[in-house]
Amino acid sequence: MIVVTTFVLITSWALYNTACYLIDDMPMESQKQVQFQSALFDYLLLFSLFTVVIGSILHFYLTRKLIRPLRELIQSTQRIKEGLYPNPIQVHTNDEMGQLISHFNQLTQRLEANQTQRQRIVSDLSHEFRTPPLSNLNGYLSALKTGMIDGDPKLYQSLLDESKRLTKLIEQMEQLKEWDVESDLLVSRKEHVNIAVLVEQSIEMFRWLLNKEAIPYEIKAEKQQVEVNIQGVIQVMSNLLDNSIRYYQENGPIIIKGECVEKVYKISITGEGGQQIPLTDKQSIFERFYRVDHSRSRVLGGSGLGLAISKEIVERHNGKIGMISNGNLHTFWFTIPI
Repeated sequence: MIVVTTFVLITSWALYNTACYLIDDMPMESQKQVQFQSALFDYLLLFSLFTVVIGSILHFYLTRKLIRPLRELIQSTQRIKEGLYPNPIQVHTNDEMGQLISHFNQLTQRLEANQTQRQRIVSDLSHEFRTPPLSNLNGYLSALKTGMIDGDPKLYQSLLDESKRLTKLIEQMEQLKEWDVESDLLVSRKEHVNIAVLVEQSIEMFRWLLNKEAIPYEIKAEKQQVEVNIQGVIQVMSNLLDNSIRYYQENGPIIIKGECVEKVYKISITGEGGQQIPLTDKQSIFERFYRVDHSRSRVLGGSGLGLAISKEIVERHNGKIGMISNGNLHTFWFTIPI
């Protein structure tokens, strides 16, 4: 404002003196020259004051418009520094400031989502490890130490099984973390492959178990070239097949079907389960550590991570995953874009 005022005053002074110099060389009465100089001075003074006032008002408005979002950014940054997550800042323009605020809002939302996810994982892990695997191990080991029970091969086998379940749970958590944190990199490792071959390979890994349990099965997979992360798709197939075998009831075969539906390739696995799945559970069955029957142990019910891992992998392929339940007949399906 000082610079603008100084500039206006210097310009007015220059105009005034130039005009006075020119008028002195003109044949004019002395009184008229004095009147002209006085009028010119008044006009220039009024013009200068008007320019300074209008310029100051415009400067104040534009500066406030520029500073306001900066102040909001500073306040929001301070809240993040304190461990809090502010509400998104309103964006009113598409200029550089608007773009900066938009990026800041996205960064804040991403940080908050990551923090919520970390807290949920830590909470879920604490619960899963504490009840019942570690509780069982601690109970049996304490009893063995105090001599309340005697060790025998059956007990040692039980402790070994519990330890293996803990190891499997940790491995599944590593898989889930891998697809959470490095998903963009992993999904970028795609290859063109006949997906019917992947279906066959996935079933081959379970063929010995299917034969051992005398579980009939049918396979019908159409050939189709797709671009996928091979290990990811095999992981999804393995998780769904494992669930079908785990809950299988001796009533009809497990049907594995692969078909082209519009612009996607749909893979479905259908089998008779041991119980009906309520509608409320259908919405949550793909969540982490979720079990339909909460009373089941991990020996039968699993860790509740298989479907969550499958959902993460399928969504990273821009596909969809879901289930259809009709009484005890359950169909789990997922799609991959062609």
